[in-house]
Amino acid sequence: MNAPLHLAIGAFDGVHLGHRAVLHSAREAARADGGVVGVLTYDPHPSKVLRPESAVPLIFTRAQKDGRLTEAGAQLIHHEKFDRAHAGIEAAGFPKWLKQTFPQLKSLHVGANFQYGRSRAGNGETLIAHGAAEGLGVRLVDAVRLGEETVSSSRIRQCLAAGDLALANAMLLRPYEAEGVIIGGRRLGRTIGFPTVNVAWQPELRPAYGVYAVEVIFQGEALPAVANYGQRPTVESGPVAPLLEAHVLRGAAPTTGDIVRVRWMRRLRAEEKFADLAALRAQIAQDSAQARQALGLLDQA
Repeated sequence: MNAPLHLAIGAFDGVHLGHRAVLHSAREAARADGGVVGVLTYDPHPSKVLRPESAVPLIFTRAQKDGRLTEAGAQLIHHEKFDRAHAGIEAAGFPKWLKQTFPQLKSLHVGANFQYGRSRAGNGETLIAHGAAEGLGVRLVDAVRLGEETVSSSRIRQCLAAGDLALANAMLLRPYEAEGVIIGGRRLGRTIGFPTVNVAWQPELRPAYGVYAVEVIFQGEALPAVANYGQRPTVESGPVAPLLEAHVLRGAAPTTGDIVRVRWMRRLRAEEKFADLAALRAQIAQDSAQARQALGLLDQA
């Protein structure tokens, strides 16, 4: 690669509006000189090394993050292994390390609150000075606000855990998604008239248990569906691992072994325990009607 490299740096979990603003800055710089838009991110997340007892539960997998970074304009994505040695790089030496790692590097793009170097001693202002010594331009990108607060990965995590899918999706720009393979189940849904597909999905960050209007993405088609994520208290006698199960409202449902993405569009209600299967069946019928409306299906059949 001989073209100049314009590098966005960050954890980028979620690839939210603030992250996209940093990517946009790198894209603008690359567009001006025919350069390449690059991303430097870390695997594992720094919190897993620096404070493993309270490590951040990630919103997305590495593959999901890469997909969203590419969508946002990244042409090169470098996952740097984060370990104690990397954490020990002095702030003043960080731009030198960057220049050695990326010889064509021309500019750096980071959030205005960016911190780096040993003990996080470096900040945006010192990066400008340290970068200049290596011939690197530095652009500090202001945080993006939505409502009264700044868009951040931690705020999105809080929203997902609390069931505020609407705000989480607004900050993510693209709806929250799960991804996994369809696995066999007890086929209980078929006995009450609502067959489901069960998705093998165990996220680090568990969103709020409940019922959601979703789209099941399979072979390029978005199938409207109503999904439940939780522990199924009506049919389970005790605590079990949470399960994501979706009832497809229109179209042919994928089958066991198929890989799908589930796009979460709207939260309909919290998960609850019903007195019996008849009550559960009646509620699922209501949920399905609500999901049809939320997903724009004109018919109610």
